[in-house]
Amino acid sequence: MANGDELITSVGKNANDTAALVWSVADDLVGAYKPHEYGLVILPMTVIKRFHDCLLPTHQAVLDTYKKVEKLAVKDGFLRKASGYQFYNTSPFTFRTLIADPENIVDNFKAYLNGFSDNVQDILARMDFDSQIKHMEEAGLLYQVISDFCTDKGDFSPEKISAVDMGYVFENLVRRFSESYNEEAGAHFTSRDIIYLMSDLLVAGDESAFTGDGISKTVYDMTMGTSQMLTCMEERLKQMDADADVTVFGQEFNPFTFGIAKADMLIRGGDPNNMQFGDTLSDDKFSGYKFDYIISNPPFGIPWKREEKEVTAEFKKGTAGRFAPGLPAKGDGQLLFMLNGLAKLKDDGQMAIIQNGSSLFNGDAGSGPSEIRRYLIENDWLDAIVQLPNNAFYNTGIATYIWIVMKNKPVTHQGKVQLIDASACCSARRKNIGSKNVDITKACRDLIIEAYGAYVDGTYNGVDENDNAIIVKSKVMDAIDLGYNKIVVETPQLDEDGNVVNGNVVTVNTKNCVIEGADKLIATVGLRDMIVVDTKDATLISTKENAGEIKKVLASLREAGKNEYL
Repeated sequence: MANGDELITSVGKNANDTAALVWSVADDLVGAYKPHEYGLVILPMTVIKRFHDCLLPTHQAVLDTYKKVEKLAVKDGFLRKASGYQFYNTSPFTFRTLIADPENIVDNFKAYLNGFSDNVQDILARMDFDSQIKHMEEAGLLYQVISDFCTDKGDFSPEKISAVDMGYVFENLVRRFSESYNEEAGAHFTSRDIIYLMSDLLVAGDESAFTGDGISKTVYDMTMGTSQMLTCMEERLKQMDADADVTVFGQEFNPFTFGIAKADMLIRGGDPNNMQFGDTLSDDKFSGYKFDYIISNPPFGIPWKREEKEVTAEFKKGTAGRFAPGLPAKGDGQLLFMLNGLAKLKDDGQMAIIQNGSSLFNGDAGSGPSEIRRYLIENDWLDAIVQLPNNAFYNTGIATYIWIVMKNKPVTHQGKVQLIDASACCSARRKNIGSKNVDITKACRDLIIEAYGAYVDGTYNGVDENDNAIIVKSKVMDAIDLGYNKIVVETPQLDEDGNVVNGNVVTVNTKNCVIEGADKLIATVGLRDMIVVDTKDATLISTKENAGEIKKVLASLREAGKNEYL
């Protein structure tokens, strides 16, 4: 198996070039279709041709088998065995024979599509391809489009283009389609280098991942797109243990990317029923399921008004639903996906989920976002947050983060959260893909994983594959310190000696101190750079230099159950 960097690099040549050639079919659509509509034809046709080329070597065997079992009530099993896949086509037509009869192209093409098994018919129905056939027929384009897919640029046989490369082709085509729609940042696409990093972070944090025999893992992506995250995660797990049993599950709302995901699953021999269509927030297809790993890049900065009725109703169920901790602002639903993932993690499960900065910073104390963060922190499930380089994604250059969540943190991690700054740990691309101008290569991943594995404060230096410097910084915090509290800050009034004083206070030869009194008098003589806080039942005295240690006092009070002094 090729290593990760070889696969990452391959997108720059084979798959990228193939996708560009396929997209050139749009030249035939000019006039009949608007630019943002090209994908309505190109994506389904690419899926159909991929199915066709996979089935072509066994086409005659399927036809022969069909003659024998045509009158049987149950014949799917025979036809699948004959095709070598979980799908088949009983039509006598191929793309070559279709274009050999231009006068009857419409009827013959419809007959060809009707020959596919029901699981393929479902994919085409989701893409509403019947309406595009009618549109192309009326515009006189159908024959030309089918002919275009019979050229070298439309050869998608497994021998010509691997499953990995085909995944890249689909990603590239969907990206072009989305860009023509001016799709929002965060709505699509996580490149393979980022997915590999997420996969490695998940496995690095799972001490029992590959211990023992008969290893079986389940992986779920709640916003799976074309399912490339699931594919990559499965690849990584199989690289670590070729005999591991990995079962993937995903849900997707976009009919085109769902169709591609299901098609990929059919071709790879997985269970297509594990790929579910629907809105994860309002129509959860995996209610009651629990998974070992969750890996996902949900949309961020996108409103959840469409799902408001169902989400609010589930919120009112309290702990019987997914959203009990709170609801974020209606303009950004990414934290709802965070809660969905938490509800679906096994007690020893782990999640890697991409978020933008709003999940960290938005919302006052007591607000929905703050309560969701508090829920994570108080349960001690948040293990690490990794800041990614800017411009690591195809369609956005904003700051993004990987949150690592686990329900059974190692003892050494408990009560802590690691912040990893990997914003300068990347390699420049020779050629941009959309907004993406950097890759997180193997050297970069290894350095990030080293920092995560150590789980201590520190700076980690290295070089990438081109001998360019890369750097990762790590800071481990008490989880409670990451909690969000609303603080009203008033600019203090300083006396002539630079002291901040409040209450009944008298100072003599005292400089640069903070002195807070209650009812009784506080008098200081000869103090420098000190903090003195006096309340009715406790007094705190510290140097300014050691003010950061006050949190240890608070922690010891909590442990002793002396909350009345906090």
